[in-house]
Amino acid sequence: MRSGSEEAVPLHEEFIYCCGAATHVLKCGPWKDLSKDESKNLPRLLFMIIPGNPGLAGYYRTFIQALYCGLNQQYPVWVVSHAGHCKPPSGMEMIEDTDIKELEDVFGLNGQVEHKLNFLKKNVSKDIKLVLIAHSIGCYITLEMMKRASELQVLRSVLLFPTIERMAQSPQGKLMTPLLCKLRYALYMPVYLLSFLPEGVKASLVRFALRGMKTCDESSITTSINLFSVDCIANILYMASQEMMKVVERDSTTIKQNLKKLIFYYGTGDSWCPQHYYDEIKMDFPDGDIRLCEKGLRHAFVLDASKEMAAMITDWLQDDLTKL
Repeated sequence: MRSGSEEAVPLHEEFIYCCGAATHVLKCGPWKDLSKDESKNLPRLLFMIIPGNPGLAGYYRTFIQALYCGLNQQYPVWVVSHAGHCKPPSGMEMIEDTDIKELEDVFGLNGQVEHKLNFLKKNVSKDIKLVLIAHSIGCYITLEMMKRASELQVLRSVLLFPTIERMAQSPQGKLMTPLLCKLRYALYMPVYLLSFLPEGVKASLVRFALRGMKTCDESSITTSINLFSVDCIANILYMASQEMMKVVERDSTTIKQNLKKLIFYYGTGDSWCPQHYYDEIKMDFPDGDIRLCEKGLRHAFVLDASKEMAAMITDWLQDDLTKL
């Protein structure tokens, strides 16, 4: 598929409340509203990105623009942040000021699953088919969405660097579990103190932290400034602590039931889902579309390989799209 000019991509940014929590949505394309059943101009297909953790929509800005252009600007491409991971704009609180409690523990892992299902229910017509593109813990969330809402018209789910099992036992999990589950509160005070720094200084600190990369997406720099917010960090670390405890066994039943809809993409040097996880799932599902990265992409591909990943995905989905 040919690629259009990403500079001319219509990109809409929204901050909304979903399940009572602040949510950042980025939309590529002229379609702002996909909820009106009576509209004759609705697209047949929505590409929806389910992020990893931190679940900040801004990290995927370049990715959705490249994906939208790779799709010849024929389908909307949206990314929805995790509940409470974005710093809301001035005048908007992290939690909606209402007496109605829409969802218990919306910032937890289960709450994030229900948060995405609620977003789709309220913002996307049930007649629109879906391509779900998930990253890291977003892959676990996506499998849960498909399990809980079988009525969703999922054409394909693309699971990138999937953390869907044994997270605490992975090399990175062994390192991070004690910090996330026992010591995360100790991180709040330094983040609070850093939050008073000028924006330019925060950006410089982010650039310093990412200095080892040959190329770094500029949108990653600006997005990472959200991580100087105590509220954002608290929700990010809380969700991560639940990941270590709850993402244990791979949901092979849901995978088996949806195998023809799934594409898995594992990294070769991924310390969150090491290669032997790939070897094992490949053995258990020999007929599945389960791929191993040959390009050396990092787990956090959005930092420096968004365009490359978008190009691969459009290539993988060409046959599906021609059948629409």
